[in-house]
Amino acid sequence: MIEISERLKTIALLIPKNSILADIGSDHAYLPIYALSKGIIRYAISGEVAEGPYQSALSNVNRYGLQEKISVRKGDGLTVIQPEDHVNCVVIAGMGGGLIENILKSGRKHLDGVQRLILQPNIHAYIVRKWLFENYWRITDEKIMEEDGHIYELLIAEKGNWDLPEEGREKQLFFGPFLLKEHSPIFQKKWEREKNEWINILNNLQHAKTADGIEQKRRKLATYLQWYEEVFDGENS
Repeated sequence: MIEISERLKTIALLIPKNSILADIGSDHAYLPIYALSKGIIRYAISGEVAEGPYQSALSNVNRYGLQEKISVRKGDGLTVIQPEDHVNCVVIAGMGGGLIENILKSGRKHLDGVQRLILQPNIHAYIVRKWLFENYWRITDEKIMEEDGHIYELLIAEKGNWDLPEEGREKQLFFGPFLLKEHSPIFQKKWEREKNEWINILNNLQHAKTADGIEQKRRKLATYLQWYEEVFDGENS
């Protein structure tokens, strides 16, 4: 059986049973191969835009004899999905939040019929949550985990209005409503790291020439630090 990372195993467990999966940015096609071997999915599309990872995915699918169950396709983002595929679950994992947002935005028409999105941004999860909120996808759950020194946030979203009160909305989208509520030690560890980074950047900006862009960045970081104090007040004192 194929061996995969704990991160990918966690993602696999979030896929609904008997799904038709599209794994976008599939790299080696490890996730669909594993999900099939565990009986989680019926069929998968493994999408890659770059030639190297596309060939790697093809090679692995052939090695495990899964050509009838996994269609490896080369294409940009969600364009690898066709209506006749009847995809109902999409995974986009292991890339920056800005890139995930761009994939969702540019490929929105390919999400018709999709019931669940499983998104794992390496950075800038806030950008992804904001896109989901503005485009009528609601987050139904979130996970946070650590593996090999890296902390990963996983967002699970389904179609529908996401009722987030306007007051405090930006902070909820920034930290993640479910992660904020759970307030796990890994969550605290992640934001302690982020806070230290913000302070370092602010210290460096003190020596920068005053300009609109610099001042805007200062204000943004000051807001983040204020939110941090509101969320973790007293915990690190």
